[in-house]
Amino acid sequence: MRVACLTFWFYDYTIQMANELARHTEVLLLLPDYRSEEYLESIDPGVKVHIFGYSRHAGKFGPSCYPVLREIVAAINDFEPDIVHFQVNNPMLCPLLPMLRNYPLVATFHDVEPHPGEDRLLDIGSHLYRLTLFVSRFFPDRIFVHGKALRDILVKNYRIPDRKVHVIPIGEHEVAPFIKFEQQGREPEGRRVLFFGRIHRYKGLDYLIQAEPLITREVPDARIVVAGTGEDFARYEMAMANRDAFEVYNYRVPYEEGARLFQQASVVALPYVEASQSGVIPTAYGFRRPVVVTDVGSLPEVVDDGKTGYIVPARDPAALASAIVSLLKDPAACRLMGEQGYIKLKTDMAWSTIVQSLFAVYGELAAPPGKPADGAPAGTASVVGKER
Repeated sequence: MRVACLTFWFYDYTIQMANELARHTEVLLLLPDYRSEEYLESIDPGVKVHIFGYSRHAGKFGPSCYPVLREIVAAINDFEPDIVHFQVNNPMLCPLLPMLRNYPLVATFHDVEPHPGEDRLLDIGSHLYRLTLFVSRFFPDRIFVHGKALRDILVKNYRIPDRKVHVIPIGEHEVAPFIKFEQQGREPEGRRVLFFGRIHRYKGLDYLIQAEPLITREVPDARIVVAGTGEDFARYEMAMANRDAFEVYNYRVPYEEGARLFQQASVVALPYVEASQSGVIPTAYGFRRPVVVTDVGSLPEVVDDGKTGYIVPARDPAALASAIVSLLKDPAACRLMGEQGYIKLKTDMAWSTIVQSLFAVYGELAAPPGKPADGAPAGTASVVGKER
């Protein structure tokens, strides 16, 4: 079996997927020439790589994009894959997917709907995003999502046939770029709560800010570390009752600095009010840190409540504070939950586990009736026939 893996973003995720697939079959990895050089050293030598000329078209959408689409199609045709697996993340997929209909198409949706605040009626980017989601739901033969809750949205809200949608864990997404800067033996510095990543309203930072007085009342030396950028941060600063309790890094935090912040933290908080899934959870697990997440989207599906962290109701500062305080007051529990999170990352969420599901689905599309797909790892299901 030959698999072409295409992405316009999600570099780390797609590279990890391609690396694991290459242990079992032939893989072509198609990456844009925009920031790809940061990730090239992490690509397995067994992966065939094609870097396509995207940078001069970034942020554009129109006839001028045709040459890069033609380049992508030509590279795929030369490879002659049995499967084309793409990440849903760019408007260029809208004209590209019809050009690839000769191949079985498999999509991974990291978000199945726009997040609140990303769906502005007068914003052309929002319209293109919605169009991208629509086209990416329509053309693929199979779809992967990172949780049962997300699968239910596609099946129930968008009437995608049940047989087309499959669930896989988010995997070790965005872990390796941070972990390579890990300092062995570094322990949490004080009692620190880390909020990490893009800052938008759906991330619920407001509720962590509201929880701060409840946290510091019980743990006076607690620090709330906010690291990331997004919307205007001024309104968050205005909401802070005790600015001295916060440590803010309001910019795109580089991997080396991010590694330090994860290692310094006692617990990682995700107070989201809406979510699909989050790469912050596997990153926290990679650094052996417990998480406190809200019960939204598929976040609870990768957290074992009371074992790798805590799950609390959304929009509830008191519940959020209570879970965080219980961890800050019990460093031994923090360490144990962090270790259990790391074990979960390396077993349930490992790419060696995920690839079993990938090959089972690839085999349905690529192999002749009754014949297992070439290259499928041991233990994958037998093929039930080519179904389009």
